[in-house]
Amino acid sequence: MRQFKTESKKLLDLMINSIYTNKEIFLRELISNASDAVDKLNFKSLQDPSVKIDQGDLAIRVSFDKDARTITISDNGIGMTAEELECNLGTIAHSGSEEFKTENAEQQGSDVDIIGQFGVGFYSAFMVASHVKVVSRAYGEDVAHVWESDGLEGYTIEDGERAEHGTDVILTLRENEKLDADGEAETYDRFLTEWGLKSLIQQYSNYVRYPIQMMVSKSRQKPKPEDAGDDYKPEYEDYQELETVNSMTPIWKKRSSDVEQKDYDEFYKSTFHDFDDPARTISFHAEGTLEYDALLFVPGRAPFDLYSKDYEKGLALYSSNVLIMEKCDDLLPDYYNFVRGVVDSADVSLNISRETLQQNRQLKAIAKRVEKKITADLEDMRDNDREAYEKFFENFGRGLKYGIYSSYGMKADELADLLLFWSAKEQKMITLAEYAKGMPEDQKAIYYAAGDSRERLAKMPVVKGVLDRGYDVLLLTQDVDEFTFQAMREYVAADMPKIYEDDAAREAAEKAVADGAEPEVEDRHLELKNVATGDLDLATEDEKKEAEDATKENEDLFSAMKEALGDKVEKVAVSARLTDAPACITTEGPLSLEMEKVLQKGPEGAPDGMPKSQRVLELNAKHPVFDKLVAAQKAGDADKIKQYSGLLYDQALLVEGILPEDPVAFAAAVCNLM
Repeated sequence: MRQFKTESKKLLDLMINSIYTNKEIFLRELISNASDAVDKLNFKSLQDPSVKIDQGDLAIRVSFDKDARTITISDNGIGMTAEELECNLGTIAHSGSEEFKTENAEQQGSDVDIIGQFGVGFYSAFMVASHVKVVSRAYGEDVAHVWESDGLEGYTIEDGERAEHGTDVILTLRENEKLDADGEAETYDRFLTEWGLKSLIQQYSNYVRYPIQMMVSKSRQKPKPEDAGDDYKPEYEDYQELETVNSMTPIWKKRSSDVEQKDYDEFYKSTFHDFDDPARTISFHAEGTLEYDALLFVPGRAPFDLYSKDYEKGLALYSSNVLIMEKCDDLLPDYYNFVRGVVDSADVSLNISRETLQQNRQLKAIAKRVEKKITADLEDMRDNDREAYEKFFENFGRGLKYGIYSSYGMKADELADLLLFWSAKEQKMITLAEYAKGMPEDQKAIYYAAGDSRERLAKMPVVKGVLDRGYDVLLLTQDVDEFTFQAMREYVAADMPKIYEDDAAREAAEKAVADGAEPEVEDRHLELKNVATGDLDLATEDEKKEAEDATKENEDLFSAMKEALGDKVEKVAVSARLTDAPACITTEGPLSLEMEKVLQKGPEGAPDGMPKSQRVLELNAKHPVFDKLVAAQKAGDADKIKQYSGLLYDQALLVEGILPEDPVAFAAAVCNLM
């Protein structure tokens, strides 16, 4: 028996027990080796006219014997001499394929597509096999050679027989393990079934460029006997047939012009287990420092678990048509986690197990290009198929908003123009750019209201007050909406008509346009303002003067109402934003009423432990109710002021969709008033 070289025994033990995390990839590795062997012979035939082969016969065959507990992977490739068996299999981490790739680098990808690179994939067989036998006959030789090992001490190489050039790798599988303390055990029998092997081939090696063939069981109807009577019932028989079980040419490597959309749809539905066609298909090929193909899909509907903690994002990563990672999450940002698809590159640097990547820089470069492609396609859908885009946004818009919020606004430039919100004025979904285009010239902010329904928001006094002044209000109804706007702080509206500081500049610009010049445009920075917070600065000078006068005249009333409400409000003030409502609640500071409600619904939402918004009770000085308050103050009726203050405050809370702190007391106060 020959011993493995250097520290190979320790390395082999490391190979079998540590490098690979998933035992089932042994078949992927052995099929990849077989593909390399066939590729080498194919390349040799192209370089040497004396090498005569029929390319149509080149194939890989997989078979199993359940009774003998063996799996055999055969190829009719270039084969190995005794010296090559010694060099390639007797020296761990020596890669003949890597040497071949280096020597023929110029042809890689066209005439040849070598997969192997580390010289360790073969030894993954020992994860599942107690004994491995390799029978190989090199092209042009008359004698075959047999390499055998149990993966423990060493190996033997002897002469053998094989009818033609190529290699057979015969694995004798381990016995099933006994249950451990956790009630789990490795079951190697799962590899000794037609379905088990076929599914592994289609999962990991479906796009290997040569046919992978298996004898598969089928059923057919027997011929009807000539003397069969009218009561004859059809009889069936089982038979076996050699079948190619892999697709070979991946759809993402075909030209888009050669593939119909229905083919993409079928690939998407069968690969990603969806019943609906994708909403969008994005296919592209990248060249340069990194060469890769990508085929991406935007689903037609959101998966049920999209927003659950168990959902896994990521694209399938292939290298030379071999599946490396089923879901490589580094290829997608979180806000595009709904995208499904494939990226295939022979240039990415894999780690030794080919299960993860060595260079994160390469992955970042691919991910950046993928993100740009997705963004561009969504923009195209938004501009040219609005109905489809609105349906897409209904499914996945929350994730785009969260992308801005979770990045503290850093991703606003990329994502803000993809967002849609309901316009109270237009009565439809619009973008922020569309909102800006429809603004009056004097408008300096984008106004919004946040709540749980459009209908309630549209009726709120603060919303109606802004609408009455001719300004649109965006109605935000998702819990993440206002947090997104807080993270953005402002929206930069591009190519807006320029606002001139004085009439002379305006007249000069208008004359230039009349003479044929292009109208001047500018980027306008628009603040995002909640109509229920702070000072919107929408009142006219006369309205501001009236509010100031009413405040000065009724300072004692406001002090009494503040005392009656206690720490429920920061202050009581005259409102310049109300038209027909007697009162409303606004807030000061960054936390609005709606944000407070959202936070209280969260896992840390105990009422005592959450921050409170700084509430302000604003009164409409032109409303008859205000006259009642003034009269009560002049009459010195402190009880009535206290009662009215509580009623107005609780009523304003109800308008905001918030229950009074004491609903029973509120109901009793209404009854007493009646």
